[in-house]
Amino acid sequence: MAPPEDKVCRLGVSLSPRAGSNALIGRHGSDLKIKIAAPPAGGLANQALLKFLAGLLGCGRDRLSLVAGQRGRRKIVKIEGLDEESVWSRLSEHLKENGA
Repeated sequence: MAPPEDKVCRLGVSLSPRAGSNALIGRHGSDLKIKIAAPPAGGLANQALLKFLAGLLGCGRDRLSLVAGQRGRRKIVKIEGLDEESVWSRLSEHLKENGA
């Protein structure tokens, strides 16, 4: 089933690759700070980021795409089927669990 077209969120992410494990750290200004175990080479960290975020949001990986920052630490992730309020609501549960 395709996500509703009117619900789209663009989420800023500050990414730290080559971490010990994947982890949601907290807010970094208006962005979300995430650590990913995968190295940046070959786009592995980007793919791991999208998979990790999909798991946190409880949605399919196919609903997330990287629209900016393919080679930098600051990324923009497009999330289809969820509005910004829904995204932050889902992420806030994980932030509370981590004490962030």
